[in-house]
Amino acid sequence: MFSKSKINEPGPKAAETPAQPATSATPAPSAGSSEFKATAPKAKPPASILSADLLVTGNMKTTGDIQIEGQVDGDIRAHLLTIGEGATVKGEVMADDVVIHGRIIGRVRGLKVRLTSTARVEGDIIHKTIAIESGAHFEGSVQRQDDPLTTGGKAKMPTGSTGASAEPAKG
Repeated sequence: MFSKSKINEPGPKAAETPAQPATSATPAPSAGSSEFKATAPKAKPPASILSADLLVTGNMKTTGDIQIEGQVDGDIRAHLLTIGEGATVKGEVMADDVVIHGRIIGRVRGLKVRLTSTARVEGDIIHKTIAIESGAHFEGSVQRQDDPLTTGGKAKMPTGSTGASAEPAKG
């Protein structure tokens, strides 16, 4: 079953193996350096957090994640955008994933858009998938697009397709 000799056996084998890596020491550092390069991009940086006492005037753009707790007057582009419960955004929001707990005055564009029960949205939502929790306030139209992040979709909305897409959302 459990044998102390098996535990002790790898120790002497490990002592014998240092001679082998010494002969292959030249390839090992290059392999090790490539491993560091391969693992470094995989580490995802934490979300940027804009605190509740912060007012930002201007546009923001990132390929990373943003969590907003304060107020933003401007457009926002991000990968994952979380609007905190006390936050207010006045401008267009565009992200792969948008989670709204607070208030947005402006257009929302996202592959996945989620309005929680505390969300307040005044503006159009263009999405691929959407979830609206009970208690959320929403004034505007909802339009589904396969690729809502493309700017070409903006030209389609004012042509009158908003009224047609808003009717199915009501029913």
